[in-house]
Order: sequence, then structure tokens, then C-alpha cells
Amino acid sequence: MVVPFMTLYLTQSRHYTIGAAGLVMSVFGAGAICGALIGGRLTDKIGFYYVQISALICGGIMFIILGQMQSYTAICVCTFILSMMNEAFRPANATAIRHYSEGLSRTRSYSLNRLAINLGWAVGGTIGGFIAARNYHLLFWIDGITNLCAAILLRIVLSPARNDATPSRHEAKPRKEKYAAYKDKAYIAFIVLTILYAYSFFQLFTTIPVFFREKLHLSEVQIGIIMAVNGALIAIFEMVLIYKLEGRRNPLYYAAIGTLFVGASFVILNVFPGEFWLAISSMLVVTIGEIFSMPFMNTFWSGRATHTHTGQYAALYTIAWSSAQILGPGTGSQVAEHYGYNTLWWFIGALCVVTAIGYKWLERKTRT
Repeated sequence: MVVPFMTLYLTQSRHYTIGAAGLVMSVFGAGAICGALIGGRLTDKIGFYYVQISALICGGIMFIILGQMQSYTAICVCTFILSMMNEAFRPANATAIRHYSEGLSRTRSYSLNRLAINLGWAVGGTIGGFIAARNYHLLFWIDGITNLCAAILLRIVLSPARNDATPSRHEAKPRKEKYAAYKDKAYIAFIVLTILYAYSFFQLFTTIPVFFREKLHLSEVQIGIIMAVNGALIAIFEMVLIYKLEGRRNPLYYAAIGTLFVGASFVILNVFPGEFWLAISSMLVVTIGEIFSMPFMNTFWSGRATHTHTGQYAALYTIAWSSAQILGPGTGSQVAEHYGYNTLWWFIGALCVVTAIGYKWLERKTRT
């Protein structure tokens, strides 16, 4: 609930400029990079279960603390700490999915996890819109409590003492080569392209909600419903589509197609008139792009990772998204503030075309 409404909280409730709100989201991205590095390293050393449960508990507490902060500096500091603790979960979680799944069904395994995330996104976005219209602070309490509930559920279902498939701390193997992922040139190229993709995609959570509010004159409730459409469509259609497509083409082929759809979703905002239905149309197109790209991006990175370095590869992938979370909100909001939203949407569309071409080039390079 907090992330999609964070810029609205800062601009509407705290009355900061969109540039200042974008800076807070960039601080969130900086913390996420640190969290990914720490989470990936700890995952390879002590195991994914222990990193996940620690991140959920610490992140839940920090969500509640952040909602109580009053000054801009305190918000920035707490956002950094929250992000660092919370994002350490991601490489551990990605490693866990790879551990529990088999190669032939791995894309579907990641898609199933995304289905769970997007069901939460759909419900959280809808309810969050109603709550934000009345009390922004409640969003932080609910996000914190759900994190703590997830930690309890993880402890009950997947702890090594209760589940034989979960490796214990003593079974976690140290890495044999310290920088294996960083020496994989094709993977580094993939990470750079992923940063460009994520830079574009993250406008969905920062500049897009403010654009909907300021330029399309939509209410928080309407914005919440539009955001929920994204999660609901993914929950309904993604698993079916992935089942049909998995193994048919190189994962990067689908990533390129998805990237073009993401770019088109922003260009639509410049080309067509409208308010609520224009926003819905843009969200439909970006959702198609997300369905085509993200599951197969997970397939690509997990396919290149080795058993003893999975945390390292997962951390780099998480860092790609975190880097974009620094660059995207900060620069995107500045472009919108000084040059207008139209300029920003054309730029994002062009960037997605370049990124799609890059994915196609990498597909040819890694075809074997």
C-alpha cells in the first residue's frame, strides 16, 4: 500500500513538491541497493530462510516507524533504513523460489510468486486508495502489520524444523568464487538493460500517480482502482499465458516484446485525450508489457546462476531494479517538473525502444 501512494502522501499530505517526493523515492532505491548486496551475501552464507524472516520482521517495524516521522530529513533517513531492511528479502526470496522449483517449471514458479504479489497489489491498491483518501498514516500501519504476519506464516510453514525441503543454516554452502556473477559479461549486459527497463517501469509508481491526480484530475480512490487493475489482470492471465509460452522461445525474446508494450503505455498518454479511461487504457498496455517481460527476465537470470552463487546473481538482479528506483523517480520527477509530463512520456517511450533492441541483441549473443 505504501509504495504506490508514497509520492501522493508526500505531495498531498506533507505538501512537498514532486521533485522532493521523487528524491525520497530515490533514497528508497539507494537503501534497496545496500539491502540487495547484504541480502545476497547473507543468502549464500546462512541461507535464504533466515534472511527472509529477518527482513520481514525488521521491514514491518520500520514501516510503522516511517509513518510517524514528521520532518523531511527524518522521512529520508527512515526510508533508507526501511528500504535496506525490506529489500534484503528479495534476493533471498528469489533464491528460495529457485531452490523449491525445477528447471522445466521455473518460469511458472516465478510467475506463481508474481501472482501472489499481484493479488496483494490488487487488494492493497484498491483498499489503499480508500484509506489514503481518509488517512495516509494508516497505510504505514497496515503495511507493517502485514509484513509481520508474513514472517509468522513463513515461520509456521517453511522453517527448517517444520519443512524438510528448507535447508538449515548449517547446510548453506559458502561461495567458491567471490565475484562469479560480476565476471559474467552477458549477465552484466542483461543487468544494464534491466536497469533501463526498470527505470521506465518505475514511473508507474512515482510520476504516474501524480500525473493522474494533477493532469487527469482523478481522485485517490480512482487511482487506487486503476493501480488494482494491473494486479488483477496479472493474477488472472499471467499464469495461463506463461504456461503456453514457457520453453517456446528464448526468454529475452519475450522481454523485448514486453518492453515495447511498456513504452507504448506511456506514449498513449501523449497521443490520446481523456481522463479516467485514458488512464485505464495506459494501465492495460503496461500490464501486457509486464506479463510478457518480467517472468522471462527471472528465467534468464536464474538460468545463468549456479547453486553456490544464486544469492549473488539474485542480488545483482535486485540491484538493477534498485538502481532504477534511484534514477527513475529522481530524474523522472525533475523532467516532469521542469519540462512537463509530455516530454517525460516521449523520453520513456524512446528509452523502451532502445532497451528492446538491446534485449534482441543479447538474445542473439546468448542463443546457444
